[in-house]
Amino acid sequence: MYRISELAQKVALSRSTLLYYEKLGLISSTRQANGYRSYSEHDLQQLRLLQQLQAGGLTLKECQACLETRIDRSLLLERLQALEHEIEEKQQSRDLLAAMLGMASMRGWHQALENQAPGAHLAWLLKQGFDEKQALRLKWLSKDMNEHDHYMADFERIFDGLDRLGPGSAEDTLQALRALPVEPQTLLDIGCGRGVGTVLLARHTQGLVTAVDNDEYNLARLRQTVVANALQQRVSLVCASMTALPFENASFDALWAEGSAYIMGFTNALDSWRRLLKPQGFLVVSDLIWRTDKPRAQAASFWQKNYPGMTTLENRVSSIRAQGYRVLQSFPLSRQAWENYLAPLREKVAGLSADSISSKALVDLEDELDIHQRFLDDYGYQLFVLQKERADS
Repeated sequence: MYRISELAQKVALSRSTLLYYEKLGLISSTRQANGYRSYSEHDLQQLRLLQQLQAGGLTLKECQACLETRIDRSLLLERLQALEHEIEEKQQSRDLLAAMLGMASMRGWHQALENQAPGAHLAWLLKQGFDEKQALRLKWLSKDMNEHDHYMADFERIFDGLDRLGPGSAEDTLQALRALPVEPQTLLDIGCGRGVGTVLLARHTQGLVTAVDNDEYNLARLRQTVVANALQQRVSLVCASMTALPFENASFDALWAEGSAYIMGFTNALDSWRRLLKPQGFLVVSDLIWRTDKPRAQAASFWQKNYPGMTTLENRVSSIRAQGYRVLQSFPLSRQAWENYLAPLREKVAGLSADSISSKALVDLEDELDIHQRFLDDYGYQLFVLQKERADS
């Protein structure tokens, strides 16, 4: 037999809790001659059973029901499912904290935030000490702030010596140029990369071409090409972010942006850049779109992670018109444009080993090449030739 103080000590409960349990009928005391309550071994074991049930997430009322009758399996199943959900949430919280401390990958977190709140994502990265160039690259390439520097070093090593950073061809660029009703005298090439398109535009127009990129290495490569083609008087190079272009309003007859608008969001880019165009000016821009309403699952999963804003041609045209542009012409980039990008990249990747590239850069590019190889019929780049219609307010 146990006095209430002894029982409380054995089960690590307060005296008031035991009295409450007795009031509910969970335990039962007998009165000794001196008036003290006395509890049996049965009461001790009943309390320990109660504590085990409570450890399973049951409420006191539900524990009492389990003690008084057969176990309610549906109730326990419901509690199990709720507990599993709670464990999953706790694990996600734990993983995020570990990642933010540099102890695990932040890829999933970055991808989810980019999908749900891309503007807030960029602003947060800037507050963490990344400059805009690094932040944009992190959003679209490394996707992990803990591995960013290592990833980008490997990425640049893989693309070293390659002329193209994305699909394109001289034929497609010139088709878009011919679609302009008048030849532009001032043209801005936004996100020019290594300048394959810039040089082509300069050769086939008589005006001034300004090429903008935020990567000094790309511009250095382009500068060499400009000098080699004696285009110094016709082409000027500016290192700047496409999100904050350092030019006056109405500075250009035409803007050119092949494969770069997605970096700041397609509709955001069109809205941000329109101030740079003269009245009735032109914008030639490409975007990756779905060519089917029912893309295959692996392709859909890949692009949901890598370009969540990707949509159909119909939806893209609607957004273009909503931004105050008229579509003069629209056509898909050719297979040759894709091959101009993919063939050299395949060859370069094939010559590298996982031992020489320790970040995920090589694996990511191998995954991309595999997706292009198997599912390129489901999506592709569409080149739009647009004219500014609505006057700026």
